[in-house]
Amino acid sequence: MIPVDAFDLKMLAALQDDGRLTNQQLADTVGLSASQCSRRRMRLEEEKVISGYHADLSSDALGFNVIAFIQVQLATHSPDNAKKFRTLVQRVDEVQEAYSLTGDADYVLKAVLRDLKGLSDLVNNVLMPHQSVAHVRSSIVLDRLKETSRLPLKSALA
Repeated sequence: MIPVDAFDLKMLAALQDDGRLTNQQLADTVGLSASQCSRRRMRLEEEKVISGYHADLSSDALGFNVIAFIQVQLATHSPDNAKKFRTLVQRVDEVQEAYSLTGDADYVLKAVLRDLKGLSDLVNNVLMPHQSVAHVRSSIVLDRLKETSRLPLKSALA
């Protein structure tokens, strides 16, 4: 963890809201000069505190109407089998997030799909037949209550 001060946190909060801010716009928001903001932004990028910039796309507008969480249990618990599963997950575009877990499931995947047929194809034709997988259980999201990638920066200085 690198040290960040109140100005860094203000900059990061502003950039979480709008990653396209110019250094002058950022300076006006934070209360520093544009050159100071530029140097701080470059440091935060070099230190990988800012890991990238991207556009947030609307899944609904693009016809991705199904979000599913998929729990996966591996067939065997070995480093080789885990590596095979990780390789599988990396090549499946529908999987947005994947986490290794404690508890009953070895992994949970968040997948976004156009429809239930897409979910069926993912489960039955991609995950279940894979040699690393023993069991799959999926849950379909009925309603999204909150979606954010924002970090709780207010607690960063606490």
